[in-house]
Amino acid sequence: MGILPDQELLVNLRKELHKLPELSGNEEITSIRITEFLNELRPDELLTHVGGYGVAARFRGKTPGPRVMIRSELDALPIHESNDFEHKSASPGVSHKCGHDGHMAIAAGVARLFSQQRHERGELVVLFQPSEENGKGACEVLNDPVFASVTPDYIVAMHNLPGFRRHEIILREGVFAAASEGMIINLRGKTSHAGEPHNGISPSPAVAQILRELPGLSQGKDFNDFTLVTIIHARIGEIAFGTSPGDAVVMATLRAYEQEDMEMLRTRATGMVEEIAHREKLGVSVGWTERFPATANDPFMTSLAGEVAHRIGYKVRHIEKPFRWSEDFGWFTRRHRGILFGIGAGLGHPELHNPDYDFPDELIGTGVGMIGGICRELLKQGK
Repeated sequence: MGILPDQELLVNLRKELHKLPELSGNEEITSIRITEFLNELRPDELLTHVGGYGVAARFRGKTPGPRVMIRSELDALPIHESNDFEHKSASPGVSHKCGHDGHMAIAAGVARLFSQQRHERGELVVLFQPSEENGKGACEVLNDPVFASVTPDYIVAMHNLPGFRRHEIILREGVFAAASEGMIINLRGKTSHAGEPHNGISPSPAVAQILRELPGLSQGKDFNDFTLVTIIHARIGEIAFGTSPGDAVVMATLRAYEQEDMEMLRTRATGMVEEIAHREKLGVSVGWTERFPATANDPFMTSLAGEVAHRIGYKVRHIEKPFRWSEDFGWFTRRHRGILFGIGAGLGHPELHNPDYDFPDELIGTGVGMIGGICRELLKQGK
């Protein structure tokens, strides 16, 4: 299943990208290589430095129609690769452990397909987005003035999903992936000698309360759906046995399926932390980072994706609950009709973000077939 005439070309591109991974915001070499590949396809227009190192290729049909955009990701992760195959990462501590190398190869394959078999109606835009992993890239692309010239009527993305049967298409109408936000709590007290802690104000009691009580906020009965608070880091003072600490940092990740619940969770978390700090006579500031809104799939596009999958011959699974992980594609679906769907990477395949993960190359054909099919139908049926 999923074999393409250009399979070897795309697999080689994928492995080349895998060997030269770059972190969010630093995807210069990756961007150059993608630009070289797209230039050979002679698109009607090639845009570079979109929202950073983003690249977008435009393929226009013969008559006016909808503009359909495909989105893939350029960046890798700060994870040391444990694999020892020939195309392993050449950058110590950085590797493609989310499959973005495979997603890029799929998007490149769709661009090649449309360059060879031009569509009659509308316009296809193939976007390679920077900085997905840190949640910044989608916003930077959307806020780039250049993006206004390629604003889509529909936008399509996919993600490979270990733990599902290989080539299985995973769909869900409405919320597909959760919203999440990183919470950074800074507590300020007064440093003193460790032998005279009564002369200072230690943040330790407040940190203990926060670690104990903050995760429990997600158990509130009045949330509409799933919420979760996960403590991910805590630090009190410095390693100095003669010092009673005067400052501390606690970090947590907040998650929710529904944006309304996320706003409520943020408000309650902030209120709880401020109340604890006030009680312990501490200064406090709360910051937020890596904001990912919920990714919500358009009903029409979800139905269309299912039809395309059945026509090609792929099994479809409609999941009951959204995924708990987050995707910055949610910024696109807040503004445009969109769909993010999954392609199963295999039941026993290493999980995403694991040091031994590698993208299954046979999924390239599956991705090109699915995304290419969805885009052609949107160009025919869309407004």
